[in-house]
Amino acid sequence: QVQLVESGGGLVQPGGSLRLSCAASGSIFSIYAMGWYRQAPGKQRELVARISTGGNTNYADSVKGRFTISRDNGKNTVYLQMNSLKSEDTAVYYCYVSVGPTTYWGQGTQVTVSS
Repeated sequence: QVQLVESGGGLVQPGGSLRLSCAASGSIFSIYAMGWYRQAPGKQRELVARISTGGNTNYADSVKGRFTISRDNGKNTVYLQMNSLKSEDTAVYYCYVSVGPTTYWGQGTQVTVSS
């Protein structure tokens, strides 16, 4: 089993920044992709960003240039730096890791962008 612990969510004003962290622990032999999804009320969960073991990244068009994903392989941790936040970024953010053929999910952390 793999456990994921997320941190860093909260309330921020438009234009502000937040940094999300997600630490994986447990039966980790080889982690492949790590990343973040989000789900806003009444909407489907969508991919925000992902990063491969080698550091290749992909971003949703809506966050390109504002969000940066990174990872620390030694700590099995993935980060999401979110800058220039907008009200439409408000959502529950979920991290995930792919270990072999299995994907594990974090419990979710709320990000609210509001004045």
